[in-house]
Amino acid sequence: MRAIRIVEPGGPEVLEMGEIPRPEPGPMEIRVRVRAAGVNRAEVLQRRGLYPAPPGWPADVPGLEFAGEVEAVGDRVTAWKPGDRAMGLVGGGGYAEFVVVHEREAIPVPVSLSWEAAAAVPEVFVTAHDALFTRGRLRTGEAVLIHAVGSGVGTAAVQLASAAGATVLGTSRTEWKLERARELGLEVAIPAGGHEFADDVLDLTGGRGADVILDLVGAGYLPRNLKCVAVLGRIVVVGLTGGAFAEIDLGVLLRKRVTMVGTSLRSRPLEEKVAAVQAFARHALPLLADGRIRPVVDETFPMADAAGAHRRMEANRNFGKIVLVWD
Repeated sequence: MRAIRIVEPGGPEVLEMGEIPRPEPGPMEIRVRVRAAGVNRAEVLQRRGLYPAPPGWPADVPGLEFAGEVEAVGDRVTAWKPGDRAMGLVGGGGYAEFVVVHEREAIPVPVSLSWEAAAAVPEVFVTAHDALFTRGRLRTGEAVLIHAVGSGVGTAAVQLASAAGATVLGTSRTEWKLERARELGLEVAIPAGGHEFADDVLDLTGGRGADVILDLVGAGYLPRNLKCVAVLGRIVVVGLTGGAFAEIDLGVLLRKRVTMVGTSLRSRPLEEKVAAVQAFARHALPLLADGRIRPVVDETFPMADAAGAHRRMEANRNFGKIVLVWD
C-alpha cells in the first residue's frame, strides 16, 4: 500500500510517498481504508526527529488520526462490518492507505460528516473532551480559559465547553483567529501576544479567575496561569509550543489549592485510550451528529502534498484542522 514516509529527520521535504506492507487485523481489530487524515503538530515534531512514535507503531509513517471505510474485520469483532464508516486515533501510520485499530478505539462517522470533516475530529475533539471534563472536571456555570483558541484542539474545546454551559474565555496572538473563534462559542476574546492576559481574566471574572485553564502553550504561560486561576481551580497542560521548563511559585499553588495536570493521548495504554474515546462518543457524538458542534477544517491537501500541509502548519496560518486526502 501507499504511505507517506519520513525518509530522514528534517524539514517538510523529507516526507515522500512510498510503498509499505498492508497491515493485517488481529482477532479484535478492524482494517480501515483511509480516505482522509488530520495533520497535527505531533507529526511535525516526529518528522523533525523530536517525537518518536510509541512502541508498536510505525517509526517512519506519521499520522495520528484517520477517517475511512472498514475494509476487513478480525474474527472476534462484533461492533463493525465491512463498509461501515469509521474514524479514530492511532499511535502512528495515519498517512497510509490502510490502518489497523482495535474495534473499541474506532468511532462511527455520523452520516452528516464528509471524510474531510470526519478526519478533523478524533485527535482534537477526544483530546479536548478528555482535558476539559475528565482531567479538568469542568462543570456547567464555570469559567474556562482556553489558550491557542484558534488551534485544532482550541476550536474543539471552545465548542465542547460552550455546549456544556461554561463561560468560555480564549486567548490567541492573532486577532482574526479570536474573531473566528467567536463564531464557535467564544464569549470573551483576549489578545495574548505581548499582553498581560492574566489581568484581563481577573477583571472579566470579577476577580475570581478561571475555574479551568486549558493550556496548549506550556512554560511561557505558567506564571500567568497561576495568577488568574481561581481558588480550587484546575490547570490542564495539553501542549508545549511555548517551552517545557518554567519556574513555579508553589506558594500560589498552595494558597489557591490548585490542581495542575498534564495529558497526552498518543502514548496511553490501549484501555486508557479506549476509555477516552468511548467517553467522547457517549457525550459528544450526538452533538456532532446534529450539528451542535462541528469540526473546523482549515484547508485540505492531497496526501501526495503532505509536505505542503506541514509547511502551512509550521507557518501557523491555519485556523482549525489541516487535512490530507487520498485520491
